[in-house]
Amino acid sequence: MNLEHYYSSQQWEKIQNFSASKTSPFLVVDLDRIQFKYDELTRCFPTAKIFYAVKANPGVEVIQRLKDIGSNFDVASVYELDRVIASGIAPARISFGNTIKKAVDVKYAYAQGVRLFVTDAHADLEQIAAFAPGSRVFVRVLVDSGDTAEWPLSRKFGCDTDMAVQLMVKAQQLGLKPYGVSFHVGSQQKDVTVWRTAIDTVKTVFERLENQYQIKLELMNMGGGFPAHYLSDIDSIQAYADQIKMYIQQNFKREITLFLEPGRSLVGDAGVIVSEIVLIANKSEKDAKRWVYTDVGVFNGLIETLGETTKYPIYTPKMQSQAEQSKVILAGPTCDSTDIMYEQSPYQLPSNLAIGDRLYWLSTGAYTTSYASVEFNGYPPLRTFYLD
Repeated sequence: MNLEHYYSSQQWEKIQNFSASKTSPFLVVDLDRIQFKYDELTRCFPTAKIFYAVKANPGVEVIQRLKDIGSNFDVASVYELDRVIASGIAPARISFGNTIKKAVDVKYAYAQGVRLFVTDAHADLEQIAAFAPGSRVFVRVLVDSGDTAEWPLSRKFGCDTDMAVQLMVKAQQLGLKPYGVSFHVGSQQKDVTVWRTAIDTVKTVFERLENQYQIKLELMNMGGGFPAHYLSDIDSIQAYADQIKMYIQQNFKREITLFLEPGRSLVGDAGVIVSEIVLIANKSEKDAKRWVYTDVGVFNGLIETLGETTKYPIYTPKMQSQAEQSKVILAGPTCDSTDIMYEQSPYQLPSNLAIGDRLYWLSTGAYTTSYASVEFNGYPPLRTFYLD
């Protein structure tokens, strides 16, 4: 594995120097890398408003850095809302982006000053009207993520175009402000053409509402989906932006407000999980496959390896010695047979690995600490350190 493919020598030296004296496992997040990714995204989409998806990494340090450079925030719960508000972020910079929410949560968010909500169901819309009167609402539509997103989001969230139109008409009748349409093409989406179909769907909702009901929507919220840099090759964010902006120009002849809700693409590449090998074993004298057990696993940071979906780059300093490599099975430390990260995937590691050696899991800044269990087998949540 080519380390320089992921980090510059300066970035890696910064992470290595900090990690040297720390006991694993832990996550190191480089805040400068997050700022670089944010600046890159704003250059590629200069007219878009960025709403960071807090669920990707809710660290206060991440929120503070993004606040300071101008980001807005997408929250999925009142707990995320509290953290964002506590960081000094004005309610005008917050969107309540979860379609599944209790009435009491809507009421609480409204009391904190939030005036922007998503919906995809009649009952939810009625709750917003009752407990967040006069708020702006946007409707989430169903889109097909295809088989090119590592985490499809096509079934649980959103509604079809007919219902989207009905909900926006109803929103106006209930005294709310019908504001726009949102979608999500699936997390870690590797095919930019999926955005074309989604934008076509948004255009249909816009036109039906304007032509049939004289409701002129303003917003297209494209959600997240831009990829982090894992093992498979991905296009640059500029390549994504060029295609997406072309799709927008083809579909909309008037000015519209554009939101993006990146999470993984902003913080994923900024993180490195530092782990230690606990045990190396074979299952029989005749079986040459090595089982490599580490002190980090599915339940304390690596849940996105379930089904071997997300394939993180893995580095060990012994790779620099040109030592012979062979296939390994990578598993975590807990007493659960689900705690296996990679068994079918062809991960190769040096044959001279030993107990106590460190493994570095690259591009692990997103959905690691926020997914980690609290106390399975007594293991504490994954510690996180933030580097300025």
